[in-house]
Amino acid sequence: MNIALIAHDIKKKDMIHFTRAYKYILEKHNLYATGTTGMKIMEATGLIVERFQSGPLGGDQEIGAMIAKNKMDVVIFFRDPLTAQPHEPDISALMRLCDVYSVPLATNMGTAEIIIRGLERGDLNWRSIISGQQVK
Repeated sequence: MNIALIAHDIKKKDMIHFTRAYKYILEKHNLYATGTTGMKIMEATGLIVERFQSGPLGGDQEIGAMIAKNKMDVVIFFRDPLTAQPHEPDISALMRLCDVYSVPLATNMGTAEIIIRGLERGDLNWRSIISGQQVK
């Protein structure tokens, strides 16, 4: 499955902890991330991550384009809900696309853990029917 990993600056440490903890699950999938988040994940875990631009420079929109083409199966987006983001319209559009295309979206650690455990059990294999991918 194709998994997007995004984290605002204040949440990047959480994303590193999350990807370290669930490396054994994530390494079985195709990982995508916005710029700095992807770099930090690769450095901390050794996972292979295809990186897009940083969020404010269009990375959120690049991931959104994959969602709109049914090429993204899960989005894990550790957002900072307490700080205004200059690219807030892009963030809202990304989250809206997840709803439109029924892409599971986690915006915090608790939901991300539920989704990653579901992924491990095969609960999200229905996405492979929608996207036309083979389940690994």
